[in-house]
Amino acid sequence: MDTLEGQLLIASPRLPDPNFHHSVVLIIHHNENGAFGLILNRITDNSVGEVWEMVASEGLDNDAPLHVGGPVAGPLLALHREQDCAEKEVLPGIYLCTQKDHLTEVVTQARGVFRLYTGYSGWGPGQLESEMKAGGWMTLSARDEFVFGETELMWRRAAQEVGEQITGPLVGKAGVPPNPDLN
Repeated sequence: MDTLEGQLLIASPRLPDPNFHHSVVLIIHHNENGAFGLILNRITDNSVGEVWEMVASEGLDNDAPLHVGGPVAGPLLALHREQDCAEKEVLPGIYLCTQKDHLTEVVTQARGVFRLYTGYSGWGPGQLESEMKAGGWMTLSARDEFVFGETELMWRRAAQEVGEQITGPLVGKAGVPPNPDLN
């Protein structure tokens, strides 16, 4: 079985689950027992500062939005660049943490970029593979600009990139006339 860890799942317009409509999911863990990931392009109306005050009983001046990692309730999670606070390296130089002391360090030190998530996306054994066979998901290699990039147009950018990867070899140079102005 090929793992999808470090890949992006881009929801196909054919995916019937409204929880994933136009979503881009970073797969963090994937094996024969299932998969775990975070939706990268869903934000809440709450700020990191507001949420942090609820969980840590102390204020934090941070207006960045809290992200929704998926429909499954779970602990707060962070994607960040602080190796000393890492519980898992997701991509080169991008780490995940869930432990409170690591989250506190990442959120309060503000040394670098981070995203705070509530909830996650999860699939049981074979579930994600079935959804992919049915055409529910497209894949793309994850990159920094997706993990920490602008969320508003992320799905459109990712879907367009997948489309270009699919059609590029089909069109190739043979499909481009010598002088496109004469087309």
